[in-house]
Amino acid sequence: MTSWPNITFVSLSFTYLPYADTGYFSQLVVDYLNGTNDLKEFYTYTPDKDGLEQAIADRKNFPIDRKVLTDTLRKQYEALPKYEAVDKNIELLAKDTTYTVCTAHQPNLMTGYLYFIYKIVHAIKLAEELKAAHPENDFVPVYYMGSEDNDLDELGTFRYEDKKFVWDANGQTGAVGRMDTKSLKPLLAELFKLLGPPGNNLEEVKQLLEEAYLKHNNISDATQHLVHQLFGRFGLVVLNPDETSFKKSIIPIIKDDLLQQTAVGIVTNTIDKLDVHYKVQAHPRPINLFYLHNQLRERIEKTGDSWHVVNTDITWSEQELMAEVDTHPERFSPNVILRGLFQETILPNVAFIGGGAEVAYWLQLKALFTQFHVFYPAILLRQSALWINSHAAKTRKQSGLSIADIFQKELALVKNYVLNNSEDDWQTSEETKTIEQTIDQLKQKAVSLDPTLRSSADAVLAKIKHQLQVMEKKMYRAEKRKMQTQLARIAKLKKILFPNDGLQERADNFLPYYLQQGSNYFTILKEATRPLDNTFLIIEESMD
Repeated sequence: MTSWPNITFVSLSFTYLPYADTGYFSQLVVDYLNGTNDLKEFYTYTPDKDGLEQAIADRKNFPIDRKVLTDTLRKQYEALPKYEAVDKNIELLAKDTTYTVCTAHQPNLMTGYLYFIYKIVHAIKLAEELKAAHPENDFVPVYYMGSEDNDLDELGTFRYEDKKFVWDANGQTGAVGRMDTKSLKPLLAELFKLLGPPGNNLEEVKQLLEEAYLKHNNISDATQHLVHQLFGRFGLVVLNPDETSFKKSIIPIIKDDLLQQTAVGIVTNTIDKLDVHYKVQAHPRPINLFYLHNQLRERIEKTGDSWHVVNTDITWSEQELMAEVDTHPERFSPNVILRGLFQETILPNVAFIGGGAEVAYWLQLKALFTQFHVFYPAILLRQSALWINSHAAKTRKQSGLSIADIFQKELALVKNYVLNNSEDDWQTSEETKTIEQTIDQLKQKAVSLDPTLRSSADAVLAKIKHQLQVMEKKMYRAEKRKMQTQLARIAKLKKILFPNDGLQERADNFLPYYLQQGSNYFTILKEATRPLDNTFLIIEESMD
């Protein structure tokens, strides 16, 4: 976790690295961004300006029910504080010339990890850039809340200042978005003991979290309030898909999955093609729906001529099941395979912004969208970022490390540092080369006397090379001991910037940054984000 000094930085510098140079992204993602031929059949629009222009041009051929969308959003926003930019965007969604830029994530407590924030900022910035490029259209950034997810272990956990917070939800099960918030009071009290430094931002954060989690009945409403208060000034629209009005729009898809099970065959066929070169991200089931009711969210399976809900006594005949779908479509919750179809059926979307895993599984779904005549949007990798505070920046510069250097794995970084900063030569490559030449000459002489001596000469060379490698390792360790202080500093830097050898955005929460800078934190992120550059952002503080 980043430790904030009690100081004010005077400037920020922005660096952008190709994702391939960071070492933290899969080959599939790198190849997708590079336009590799092996992947072109799995998407419709390239993740760039040209791809977005074509998506905008094509989207008008896939109309949605805008009245249902705007009416439902107005209902969801009735009790929320008013932001003119949000109200305007909801009204704009009634127009056929308005499109959305969407990102999706579950309602993690306190937003979970930084990539939650980066997704939303990316959507906001892209919507602004598209409006500038296409003034005849309007573009609304949307956070599509994965409120029906039932993974409480993931969604009920976050970290602040290296402390892991886990919500004891008093045995609640089912969709996390529907869970009652009453039991969050002790967790908030524990968090507030650690929040700091004191000041206006601290009081603002406490009030914001109390209003969100202690004055709303469920996690969905709490998350909508929190995200709305953080990003409402930018016009972000928060959409909770757990609504009967929205589910009605996908009744034909729900029935198809229950009866014909079309999705599993289509997606499996795509997976077979992708699997030749890449690791598959998500696997379909014969039925890709959960049954969602009260505190229940369990898979639906078919056995013979009946359907049942796993781990329950709920069963249906075909007639009973179809009646249930028609009467209560809100009780049928798509899994990862069908979720995108649902999203794109209710939104006039031109671009979906997701992390590496999301990009990977969306590439499995294009043929499914074609089957159901649903628009398949441009798929963009969300902005990834690393924030280097002033102390870490000072260490980096004192160590002579470039921005690119710090992305190396620690072992490689240490070895390169020792190699580049040693006053003594501890490597044995030159000696090895000389010995190889000498042994080769001896081998030729021996073989001319007796050809069977070739293997003996090779064995001698192998033994000597091994001994030289052993000696080099000893000299390397000796050189490392001489640099113990510098190397310890580098190791600490890596631990701060890459917790558990992972990306900062997958460990840190936004709270320390917001406490330090207030709402200006989001402004900085938005200005630094390049939504169509496909590069990793590094923000570094510098001090006088």
